[in-house]
Amino acid sequence: MNKLLHHLIDIWEVFANEVRYVFHDAGVLLLFFVATLLYPFIFAAVYHSEMVLNIPVAVVDESNSEASHRFIHKLDATPELEVEYRCCTMEEAKRLMRSHKVHAIVLFPRDYGTRIARIETARACLFCDMSTFLYYRSVMTGASNVLVDEMKFIEMQRCEMQGLTEADAEGQVTPIGYEDVKLFSAPGGFTSFLVPPLLVLVIHQTLFLGIGVLFGTAREKRHFAAIPLRLRRGATVRIMFGRSLAYLMMYIPVVFIDLFVLPRVFGFPHIGAIGTLVGFLLPFMLATIFFSITMAGFFRERDTIIVTCIFFSIILLFLSGTVWPQSNMPTVWRWFSYLFPSTPGVQGFIRINAMGAHLSEVAFEYRLLWAQTGVYFFTACTSLRLMSYLRRKNII
Repeated sequence: MNKLLHHLIDIWEVFANEVRYVFHDAGVLLLFFVATLLYPFIFAAVYHSEMVLNIPVAVVDESNSEASHRFIHKLDATPELEVEYRCCTMEEAKRLMRSHKVHAIVLFPRDYGTRIARIETARACLFCDMSTFLYYRSVMTGASNVLVDEMKFIEMQRCEMQGLTEADAEGQVTPIGYEDVKLFSAPGGFTSFLVPPLLVLVIHQTLFLGIGVLFGTAREKRHFAAIPLRLRRGATVRIMFGRSLAYLMMYIPVVFIDLFVLPRVFGFPHIGAIGTLVGFLLPFMLATIFFSITMAGFFRERDTIIVTCIFFSIILLFLSGTVWPQSNMPTVWRWFSYLFPSTPGVQGFIRINAMGAHLSEVAFEYRLLWAQTGVYFFTACTSLRLMSYLRRKNII
C-alpha cells in the first residue's frame, strides 16, 4: 500500500511539474490553447455559408430565341448563379472573365432555337473558371440543374404536341420518380465536408507540435527539472503516466470545445452519441500523446519540430482519406497512413459524429488506436530511457 501511494505521489509530482512548465512557455501555451481554438473557429467561420452563391455569369446569346431566353431566365433564378452581363460577342465575355468580373460564360450558338424547333439536338456551351474549386462546383451545379429542368420541359412539349395529356406526358418523360437525399450532410456544402476532419487534425498537430517544442526547449537549455531528481533512473513508467496525464487533462477542454461545441454552434453534422465519441477519443488522445513524445526524442532543437510539423500537415490531411479516398490510394501509402493516429482518428470521428456509427461499426479504427497507444507507449518509454542514458554519459 505504501509503495502504491509513493508511486501515485511520484506521478502527481511529474504531472504538476509538467503543467507548470507548459504554463511557463508562451510558445507552448499559444499552440495548446490559442491555435487549437482559433484555427477551427476561423475555418468554420470562413466556410460557414457552405456553398458559394450568386456567382456572376456572362451570357452570349447569338440565338436570341424563346428557348435561349427561357434557359437564361432559369439560370438567373438559381441560387448559385446570377446573370450579370449579356454580351454581344465572345471576345467581350472573355475580357470580363480575364478581369475576374465573371466566373463563367454561357454561349448559345446561332442555331440553338432553330434546332430545338426542328426536334434536333441543340448545344449550349459553358465555360467555367477553374482557378477556384468552389466556383467550378457551384457553376456546374446550377447549370446542370437548369439543363435537366430544360430537357424535361422540352420533352413535355414534344409529347403534348403528339396529343398526349399532361399526365401521360409526365409519365413518359419521368417514368420513375426520384428524390435527391444527401446522406449525412444535408447542406451538401464544403464546410460539412472538410472542417470536421480538420478539427481532428488540428488537435493532432498542435499536440504533436507543442510537446515537441517543450522537449526541444528542455534539450536546448539542458534543464530537465520537470522530472524530479529521484525519478530520473528506474521510474520511466511513472514519468510517462505523469506526463501523459498532464497533456490529457489540459486538452480535455480544448477537445470539448473543438469537437463538441463548435459543430453544434456552426451546424456541422453531429448525430453521434456523446458517450461513443468520448470512448473513441480517449485512445486517439493517448495515441497522439505517446506518438508525440516518441517523435520529440528525435529532435534536438525546437525549430526542427516546427518545420517537420508544417511539412507533414498537408500530407496527413491527404492520408486521412477525406480529400482523396483511401480505397484509391496505393497499398504502400495506405499502410503508411496507419502509422499516424490522425488517420484512424479522422475516419472514426467522421463516421461517429456525422453518420451516427457505434464503436462496433468503427472497430478497425478503434482497435488500431489502442494498438498505437500500446506501441507508442513502449517507444516513448524507450526514448525516455535512451535520453536519460545519453545525458548521464554527457553525450547530449
